[in-house]
Parts: sequence; C-alpha cells; structure tokens
Amino acid sequence: MIELAGILVLGFLAQWFAWRIKVPAILPLILIGLLVGPISSLLTSDGSKFIDGDKIFHGDLLFDAINIAVGLILFEGGLTLKLKEISTLGRTIRNLLIATTVITLFGGAFAAHTIMGISYRTAFLFGALVIVTGPTVIGPILRNVRANHNVSTLLKWEGILIDPIGALIAILIYEFVVSGKPNEQFTLFALKEFLFTILSGGSIGIIFSFFIYQILKKKLIPDYLRNVVILGLVIMTFAVSDLIHQESGLLAVTLLGMILANLKLDNLKQILSFKEDVTLILISFLFVMLSSRMEMKSLMMLLELKSILLFAIIVFVLRPIAIFLSTIGSGLNIREKVFLSYICPRGIVAAGVASIFTVRLVDASFTDVDSYLRSEATLLLPLTFMIIVGTVVIQGATAKPVAKLLGVNRKAPDGVLFLGANEIARFLAKYLRSQGIPVLLADTSQVNIQEAKSNWLPVKEGSLLNEEVIDEIDFSRFGQLYALTSNTEINILGNRLLGQEVGDSNVYRIGSNKEVHIKGLSLPENLLFQGKLDYISSVQFFRQNPKVKIKKLLSKKQLDAFIEKDNSILPLFLYLAESKKITPATTKQDLEITEGDQLIFIQRE
Repeated sequence: MIELAGILVLGFLAQWFAWRIKVPAILPLILIGLLVGPISSLLTSDGSKFIDGDKIFHGDLLFDAINIAVGLILFEGGLTLKLKEISTLGRTIRNLLIATTVITLFGGAFAAHTIMGISYRTAFLFGALVIVTGPTVIGPILRNVRANHNVSTLLKWEGILIDPIGALIAILIYEFVVSGKPNEQFTLFALKEFLFTILSGGSIGIIFSFFIYQILKKKLIPDYLRNVVILGLVIMTFAVSDLIHQESGLLAVTLLGMILANLKLDNLKQILSFKEDVTLILISFLFVMLSSRMEMKSLMMLLELKSILLFAIIVFVLRPIAIFLSTIGSGLNIREKVFLSYICPRGIVAAGVASIFTVRLVDASFTDVDSYLRSEATLLLPLTFMIIVGTVVIQGATAKPVAKLLGVNRKAPDGVLFLGANEIARFLAKYLRSQGIPVLLADTSQVNIQEAKSNWLPVKEGSLLNEEVIDEIDFSRFGQLYALTSNTEINILGNRLLGQEVGDSNVYRIGSNKEVHIKGLSLPENLLFQGKLDYISSVQFFRQNPKVKIKKLLSKKQLDAFIEKDNSILPLFLYLAESKKITPATTKQDLEITEGDQLIFIQRE
C-alpha cells in the first residue's frame, strides 16, 4: 500500500514540477520513476529498489491496468478531435498515418537488427512499438509552442489516431512472433486479425456512442452521476470490444470519443474536463510505475554508442522521410515540413505496450517463447524508454525556439472579442469590422443578440464567462477582449478568465462609476476610452455622437494636449502606423506615439 501511495504522490509532484518549469510532464514522471526504481538500487545494500512497480501490478493485472488506462487516455484524446479542423488537411493526415506507420515499422526494424544485432522477430516488435507518438506528450508541446493551424492540427490528429493503429500492429506482430506460424502465413493472419479488429472496434464504438448520446440528450441520469456513469460506459466499451475480439478496445474508445466530440452535446465540456482529471491521475501513476520496473543494467546499455545511433536514425532519419513523403502536394511550406519532421515524441502507449510485451515474453511460464527470444525481449522496454525520454527531452526543450526559428508559430491574432453585445459593443464592432478586423460579440440578452444580427455582426448566444462558450472560440483569430457590460464585476472577471487565453495585456474593460468620477484614484492601464466615461455615460455619448473622426498625430505630447483641450472628445482607438495595427485608447501612459499615427475618436457636437 505504501508503494502505491508513494507512486501517486510522486506522480502528482512530477506534474507540478513540469508545470513550474514548463516542460511535458512525461519527462519528470519518467525521471522520478527511474530515480526511485533502478537508480535507487545503487543506494541500497541488497540492491533493492525504493519502489518497484512489479510489486504493485504484475502478470495479467498489469496488462489489464495498462490497457484500460491507455483506453481512457485515447477516449479523452478522441473528445478533442473535431472534424471541422481537418476540412483541408484530411488527405494529408491519412497519408501521414500510412507513411509514418510503414516507414517507422520497417525502417525501425531494419535499424534495430543492423545496429543492435537482434533478430528480426524482436526488431519488428521494436519497430511497431515506436510507431506511436501520443497525445500525452504532443498536447503539452503544442500548448507551449502555439504552432500555426496546419502544424498543430496535423500533430494533434496524428498523435491520437496513430496510437490505436500502432498498438494494433504491435499486437499483430507479437501474436505472429509467439504463434510460430511460417512467414507465408503472416499476410493472411494479419489481414484476418486487422479486419476483425476494425469490425469489432468500429461497431462497438458506434453502438456505445449512440447509447451515450441518447442518455445525455434525454438527460436520463442526474448531473452528479453523469461523469462517473460515462467513465463506466467507456470502460465497458473497451471491455466488450476486447471480449469480442482481443485488442480492438483501443480503436473502439478512440472512435467513441471522436463521435461524441462531433455531436451537439451540451455537457461535453464537463465530460472532457472530468476525463482530463482522470487521465492526469492515470498518466502520473503509470509512468512512474513503468519506469520503476526497469533495471540498472538496462539503463547502462542505453549509454552505448549503438543505442544512441539507433535513436538518431529513428528520430532524425525515418521521421523526416515519412513527413516529406506524406505531405507531397499538401500545400505545406518547407518550414512546416521541417518542424513536423522534428516533432515526434513518444508517450504512454509505447511505454505501456512495451511493458506488456516484456512481461509476457520474459515470463518463464510462457512456454511458447524460445529462450533466445526471451533473452532479446529484455531489450524492448529500455530501448523504447530511450526513444521516449530522448524525444521528450530534446523536443520538449527545443520545440519553442525551433518553431520560432522556422517561423511556424501562430501569428498574433488581431480579432476582438466583445463581452456584451450592447450599443457600445455594436458601435465599436462595426467600426473594427469596417477596417478588416475580425469581431465576435457574446451576450445572453436576446434583444442585444437580435440587434447584433440585424447589423450583420457575428454574435454568440451565451456568456464569455462560460467555459463551454470559451471552448468554442477560435483563439487563432481573436487576440483581444473588450468587456463592455454594465456590471463592473463581470467585466473584471471576464478580463481575468479570458486573459488566460489571450494574455493579460490584451484584455480591456469600461471604467466603473467610481473609477471615472472619483479624482486621485490609481487607475488600471486597461480602461477603454482612457477611463473618461463609465457604462451609462458612454451609452448616452454614443447615442448622441455616432460619427467617427480621425486626427493625424505627431507625438504623445500632441495627443495628450488635443484630448485635454477639448472635453467633447472621446478617444476610441489609436492607429499605429509602424505596426499597422489598431489598438484601443486606454489609460496606459507609456504608449509611444510617432509621426503618422492616428487618433480615432467621436466628438460631442
């Protein structure tokens, strides 16, 4: 019990540490597992480990625990796959999955056989294991890099969809290796197993997705039971599919998540949030446990030159070949292809399946395995972990500067979100849209929504304080927030919440009555209209003075003098000629004004 609790606590500590230093959590998770596992054996007199995963789970129990955990992780990944994301990249994703699978499988097997001197049976098992990338590692890297749409979409979809494909191929090769079938029977064997897996996983995934959809749509379960019931049904989907045909469960739960993600479900955000929490616990536990199972002699082998050469070929030779072949005619530029070639971190599926194979092949009670294969099987887990740790360390640490060097970062969006669709918001949105700037208003008032629609303004029904509404916003287009409701507390809260998405320096609000009328107050720098008017005064001002005027500027001193001289002027925006951007006129004092900039304002007649 103490080892189980220790692994959980260490896993959460690793997650926190990863958050602090901004690296994928898988890295500190594996390192902590190695420290309390094989490395700790150097510190004990009898060579025992501080924590040994084999003492917690072993045999079939380990196999089942890893399978279910990976299934839940892939379901959570499937919930993030929206078909609208790949309207122009569908063919490229298909080609990428095929090319990556074939090239990594055969290239990895040939490299492992040639460099490590292992038999082709074990080499093909290794090649199958390193096919997968995985959402547990790709996700944190993409959040840190903020790559453009093409790159982030391709990496996300590849990371989730290739997991069940890679796991299936690994299982097929494993079954063939231990079955003792002659080579000429492999094609028929593989096709039959592949077909049955697709049929079983596909049909069960579709059936259970329809069942879950009806339960949620008709509200047949109370809110407090919703998440745990869905969790149970996901595990049931995995188990039923695996019962019909072994190893089809991963496909079933991935498809289940994808289908639910593309149906209109009001509760999808809460389900996804709950599954993210479950996934966090599973990943924290599994990586520490699996890492602790390794032996010190296996780690020492990874420092040999031949192991490093194998890593380099898989990551820096096979991956670029797969990317450049699969993206022919895709419209991707050379910089995007190079970055895609560079990013290929491995995750929990590779670690989990490698652990399963090692347990089964090394187990002396498994009589179908000859002694030579059993001795080689001890290399599978350390070689796989070498690929995992190596890719995460190198790519996790360097992905951001490499993306910046190649210029594949998402460009700073210039679109503006409006918290509220009232008169003020509609007035500002119409002007910004006339200047080619994307706008999106959000409000709960039907009157405001209808008024916005009658002015042909894009408007979303709902509050930007609602996570479900926030989740539907494309932040690759919108990079600023104007909070313009009559409630100052809501405006402040909106700034705080949306600041996490667009940056605290890009959220603005209208001043409160107290901030506008009490002299001597220290004002925040993000008040619109330079903090001159509160909501009620602004509504009256906008109703009386609908015409927008522009004044050319020479300096900040001239701007301040012009506004102070005439109290009838309400500054709206500043056009900055050097950056060719329109920014709101706020209470910020250190704004640089140069010749050619413009003040955009309305004036009391």
